[in-house]
Amino acid sequence: MKETHKVKSWTLFFEDIISGQRTSDIRYTGDRRYQVGDTLHLCEWDPVRGVFTGREAFAIITYIQQNKSNPCAISRQALSDEYAVFSIRLVPS
Repeated sequence: MKETHKVKSWTLFFEDIISGQRTSDIRYTGDRRYQVGDTLHLCEWDPVRGVFTGREAFAIITYIQQNKSNPCAISRQALSDEYAVFSIRLVPS
């Protein structure tokens, strides 16, 4: 079953995602079970002011690179087992 994960997205990264410039995201996976096809509900977070800005976007996870299931070809040390790199596709609003 596909899930929607509500997550913080720092302003710098959020801007790049909504502009289409960034098509990946790195996430801690120790507290969630992300799967291809899940949706990220991105809530813009301003780390300088320590507040949510109110802007939101949605992105579908299209691929997951994680050492546990798909080791990095360069080195196992390149990516901790508790983190993953997601390929994402912005959902048009």
